[in-house]
Amino acid sequence: MKYNKQAETGVLFDMDGVLVNSNPVHKQVIRQFCAEYGITISENFFLENISGRKNSEWIPLVFPGKTIGEIDRLADEKEQLFRNTFDPAAAVTPGLLSFLKELQNRQAPMAVATSAPEENAVFILERLGITGFFDAVLHSGHVTEGKPHPEIYIKAARALGLTPGACVVFEDSVAGVAAGRRAGARVVGLAGTHTPEELDGCHMVIRDFRELTPDEVLNL
Repeated sequence: MKYNKQAETGVLFDMDGVLVNSNPVHKQVIRQFCAEYGITISENFFLENISGRKNSEWIPLVFPGKTIGEIDRLADEKEQLFRNTFDPAAAVTPGLLSFLKELQNRQAPMAVATSAPEENAVFILERLGITGFFDAVLHSGHVTEGKPHPEIYIKAARALGLTPGACVVFEDSVAGVAAGRRAGARVVGLAGTHTPEELDGCHMVIRDFRELTPDEVLNL
């Protein structure tokens, strides 16, 4: 894709809960996975400690005392269970495909910035046939600090040749909104994982991509 880096606004998308409504399946899979090890996950614990965060951050909280190798094995096991369970095409966020096409028509640089592992990003983007819309795809392997740390959005903006202040972030989690704001980007929240009231600090809150136009985003 060709674009004028000085003139354009970059658009950075979280994946789970933004491109696809995958969080109910993630929650189901995490609870199922933990239950197999005799552990029960409450709703509050999930929202406060798991939602929007990397496996390497939440798994040690649920499985204390594990080595890095054991944590990696548990993460791989949980993510394989997710990929075996989730159908991206059945959970695509309404309005997404036309929204991406319109942004592409305006030559807007776009990137995915997800806390998910690379395998999940490839799985979801390829199943939806939308990989080609994005100039960069960043996943958990690209960062050392998970959300709410701004690292992934700083790096995603940099991958587009932009500063975070020249970008708009789409997020659904409290941790993700905080990451986008701390990076210096403008943030559009997608209500679903959280209520609009819980997505405090967003410049705009929507329920899906039918509720705004690309021009509204690019002019934020």
